[in-house]
Amino acid sequence: MHSSFAHLQGEENITEARGTGVDATMPFGNTHNQLKMNYTAEQEFPDLSQHNNHMAKVLTLEMYANLRDKQTPSGFTVDDVIQTGVDNPGHPFIMTVGCVAGDEETYEVFKDLLDPVIEDRHGGYKPTDKHKTDLNPDNLQGGDDLDPNYVLSSRVRTGRSIRGFCLPPHCSRGERRAIEGLSVEALGALDGDLKGKYYALKDMTEEEQQQLIDDHFLFDKPVSPLLLASGMARDWPDARGIWHNDNKTFLVWVNEEDHLRVISMQKGGNMKEVFNRFCTGLTKIEELFKEKGHEFMWNEHLGYVLTCPSNLGTGLRGGVHVKLPNLSKHEKFGEILKRLRLQKRGTGGVDTAAVGGVFDISNADRLGFSEVELVQMVVDGVKLLVEMEKHLEAGQSIDDLMPEQK
Repeated sequence: MHSSFAHLQGEENITEARGTGVDATMPFGNTHNQLKMNYTAEQEFPDLSQHNNHMAKVLTLEMYANLRDKQTPSGFTVDDVIQTGVDNPGHPFIMTVGCVAGDEETYEVFKDLLDPVIEDRHGGYKPTDKHKTDLNPDNLQGGDDLDPNYVLSSRVRTGRSIRGFCLPPHCSRGERRAIEGLSVEALGALDGDLKGKYYALKDMTEEEQQQLIDDHFLFDKPVSPLLLASGMARDWPDARGIWHNDNKTFLVWVNEEDHLRVISMQKGGNMKEVFNRFCTGLTKIEELFKEKGHEFMWNEHLGYVLTCPSNLGTGLRGGVHVKLPNLSKHEKFGEILKRLRLQKRGTGGVDTAAVGGVFDISNADRLGFSEVELVQMVVDGVKLLVEMEKHLEAGQSIDDLMPEQK
């Protein structure tokens, strides 16, 4: 049974709260920064000889020596940035990033490390490049006619961070609760077909929990060592929850990997409707936060700032569950996806295999393209993949359908 939502399963006074300068105590860290200075950089430098992630590729002893006495205003250090990549040498098939941000300033203070990681991860995106944001759904061409016999469900998701608060790897309990409070208030003001309800993980009844599991909405305590090593599962489930609209087509996770994860989805192949709701909902949420004096972290170089450098820019993953039993066996399947700038996963999330020829196909890029451009790539690419599948089904060649590199 392919539920339309199966692909969800993979997946105050702030200055006082944050402290300033080197005396700020860290809500999370393996050791306090000043004590490490009793040892040389060589003695503290991690052994990355067995590692396959972007951080390990970039970090040198010299760079580590230059960065190790620095910290952001909230006390996030280079060791906090790299801990998840040190503890997790990497994935044999997927090049992981190997670092996280603890606050908005992380990307500035540790830019010597993060700029090359971002450039590497985002296809040559330079420190001088400017990101473009486009959340006008009218700019999407087509997308309402993906064949539902092949495209089983469509979704678009992104993350948002609230300026002035530390990010989940680094926030304190008080900060996390303040973010939850602000979010519940803002989301509670949505109306029309976006009207919905918030479910706090810790207050959920058995029935509510079962219902959310049946809808494939519930996110559980992270088990991924990548997330655990970064510190974002501390105090679980305190101040985490799920909000969704009554139609169950628009939902927001609060305080998981990012402050907010916003998801629009439905069964079938109408990506236009999904993207429309996504843009409308996001714009309304942003307005509601602004009314309360809060804005999202955004700058013209990195776009929307999120916890993992892989999600910078749009943070957007537009994806479909699509049946491709024939095409997926074709020797050029990987090459076709690469040319279309798409990536494949199994339907249960990052590390899962496809079942019955059904794949989760989504955009490979996040940064350097606008939201509209990325969803356009998914719409156009999936349309071509379905056409190729139909050709192979009928025993015809697909050589003349091979795409150029986008």
